[in-house]
Amino acid sequence: MEVTIDKNSGYCFGVEFAIKMAEDEMEVSDKLYCLGDIVHNDMEVKRLTDKGLVVIDRDQLQELSDCKVLIRAHGEPPETYRMAIENNIELIDASCPVVLKLQHRVKTAFDKMEREDGQIVIYGKKGHAEVIGLTGQTLEKAIVVMEDKDLDLIDYSKPVTLFSQTTKSTKGFYALKDKIEERIRAAKGELNEIDFNANDSICRQVSNREPQLQRFSQENDVVIFVSGKKSSNGKALFQVCLAENPRSYFVENETEIDPTWFSPHDKVGICGATSTPMWLMEQVMRHIMSIGESFVLEEK
Repeated sequence: MEVTIDKNSGYCFGVEFAIKMAEDEMEVSDKLYCLGDIVHNDMEVKRLTDKGLVVIDRDQLQELSDCKVLIRAHGEPPETYRMAIENNIELIDASCPVVLKLQHRVKTAFDKMEREDGQIVIYGKKGHAEVIGLTGQTLEKAIVVMEDKDLDLIDYSKPVTLFSQTTKSTKGFYALKDKIEERIRAAKGELNEIDFNANDSICRQVSNREPQLQRFSQENDVVIFVSGKKSSNGKALFQVCLAENPRSYFVENETEIDPTWFSPHDKVGICGATSTPMWLMEQVMRHIMSIGESFVLEEK
């Protein structure tokens, strides 16, 4: 049995940067808090909490003072920075540069929309950490849309500026863009440049993984997709694999692998989300190789 790990899988730059900052800080600090899970992968979160990282939520942040708190790659709204100043909290800011740039673009567009009686619309998951950071740039006035029913929240008689959460699907963004354009035409009878401004703000390091995973899934007999169950990116990318290869399986770690998924001469591909650590995919690989060795012994 041949087993390979997809070379394009694993951490994106933003997550890798945040984890490195956390590890470096824990070497010199007595205690480091992290606002939310540093990454949507329980195995990696456990590894870092075992090293001393303390995960907190926003309510707990309000109770802290005179300490260090890590801001993860997803970024944070302005309110978090104000609270840190008031409570004498030192922020270790590991916000992804792509997310920070998008926050600035959303804030600039919001100021313009306020002058023009328009609306900011964000294609993303309501309550997602990155989306909370983005809506915070708009005094919580941004309209978050993900499904068709959410489109009813938009007033199509007013100008619309659309952005996307950086980790959403490109296909989904452009499908949403077309639906908004249709509704503006229906409401106004035409679509002018002033009516709608769509900004594809999806991170290309994330979106480029879709075609790469399509190829990888076609090249292998069995695909083992490793991801935390909380990862939106993981759920979306697994569907890409499954569409290309029906023998694709979603696992959080090696304990969830079923030996009956494999045959002795299969080509097995291991891949994962932008929040999946390489050490975990390597652990899964060793487990699958041991299954392959048992096939060899049976043949003998």
